[in-house]
Amino acid sequence: MVNESGPMKQQAMKLWRLGGAAAGALVLVAVAEPAAAHHSFSAEFDPDAPVTLQGTIVRMEWINPHAWLHVDVQNEDGTTTAWMIESATPNTLFRRGFTRDSVRAGMQITVHGYQARNGANRANARDLILPDGSRLFMGSSGTGAPGDESTEEAQ
Repeated sequence: MVNESGPMKQQAMKLWRLGGAAAGALVLVAVAEPAAAHHSFSAEFDPDAPVTLQGTIVRMEWINPHAWLHVDVQNEDGTTTAWMIESATPNTLFRRGFTRDSVRAGMQITVHGYQARNGANRANARDLILPDGSRLFMGSSGTGAPGDESTEEAQ
């Protein structure tokens, strides 16, 4: 019969504790990374810097946690500026009536939103106006952006 209180059992218990601690640390790192990657509206975008962009869709990235619309905007001097426009999650956009055909490359659109705090050619979208005049809400809810109904209800 094996002695269950001997050095082998103590060593096995130490390994179990060490393994449990390592697994717990791994879970904390896995949870913390996505949380750190996500941001609030006010951390990156300026509510006092509204922008209206009229341009041509280059492409739409249907990725999480935010879909990105890439638009070429022609400046008054004839040059073109590339803008990246952040919106809600793809799933949220689909529930609001977007389809992959709603935003096709080459389409002329207007976007109302808010410019990045650092002055980069990036904006957080509020509304997308399509060539037929229809308007689609692109913003994320609960971000604190101006006009965010879920934030206004909470105040």
